[in-house]
Amino acid sequence: MNRKSTKLPPEALYSSDLQWLPQARAGDASAFDRLVAPYRRRLHTHCYRMLGSPHDADDALQETLLAAWRSIGSFEGRSAFGTWLHQISTHACLRLISRRSRRLMSPDHGPAFDTTADLGQMVGGPVWLEPLPDDEAPWHGVAHEDPAEGLARRESVTLAFIAALQHLPGTQRAVLLLRNVLEYSAAETADMLGTTVSSVNSALQRAQKTMKSKLPAVSQATELRSLGEEDLDHLLGAFVTAWESRNIDDLVRLFTEDVRFTMPPLPAWFDGLVFVQKFIAERVFATPWRLVPMWANGQAGFACYMLAEGDDVFRLGAILLLNLRAGRIAGLHSFLDPVLHRRFGLAEAMD
Repeated sequence: MNRKSTKLPPEALYSSDLQWLPQARAGDASAFDRLVAPYRRRLHTHCYRMLGSPHDADDALQETLLAAWRSIGSFEGRSAFGTWLHQISTHACLRLISRRSRRLMSPDHGPAFDTTADLGQMVGGPVWLEPLPDDEAPWHGVAHEDPAEGLARRESVTLAFIAALQHLPGTQRAVLLLRNVLEYSAAETADMLGTTVSSVNSALQRAQKTMKSKLPAVSQATELRSLGEEDLDHLLGAFVTAWESRNIDDLVRLFTEDVRFTMPPLPAWFDGLVFVQKFIAERVFATPWRLVPMWANGQAGFACYMLAEGDDVFRLGAILLLNLRAGRIAGLHSFLDPVLHRRFGLAEAMD
């Protein structure tokens, strides 16, 4: 994630919207809403990267817009309007980070389980890293996106990238995102954070070292591009057929030897083909399922509907995202929180 774009910064695309700035400064709330509207998704995604939860990002975005509204009269145009908003949102996120624990993936919470009899009690609260619906991402609905730009955007929201960011202290997290993702210069970043260029460069080096140790060699965005649409469709189709028919042998043929299965907010997770196969066979396949394709964090997944004993409809039980590696499935991340399900706008039941 260290690409430099030759294009104009995104805020340049919205310069015409600055026509609303005089009215906003005069206290016109409607003009302010129009002024900030083109930036909302980019700001929300920036907050999501910083915080690891779309719900936390909602809080940070609300705080950002409130602070911007209160201080719009002091905006003098010495920086681009989008830069000013990103500065406010970054500091809002840093304040939240100082008050909250970092969001976790299952391996960060505790050791893998080796038995399927007891999966533990649900761990509630702001503990777990949460996925971001693709339709909330900045690229959603963008036509004719440059392939290299699109790949970079998707790499910066994959679950692995967001999870790795959570291992960084807040300031390092901010520096890495401002420099490598949003592509601000070291001087701009230093100004936004109220520090020096040398401090920014030092923080970036430390952040990059940590990220390198936490990230896979190949990102999910690159894996998907390498696999190609036809082979991806074949893999996902085989996965659905095996899962819905509860054919464990066909299913595990699609997995890597080191496959992992996580299921927050349950603490249980399983590491390696033997234990993942055991869990799916003994617990998951104890009930019928229907899978509906979906995407989140730029990754393929499914809304998973289960038919409980005595029920007559399939009810939403999980959002499942897949990690792929070399054409096989290396990770299954099942998110069980109904509050998160509602964010995706999914039907609660199906026949």
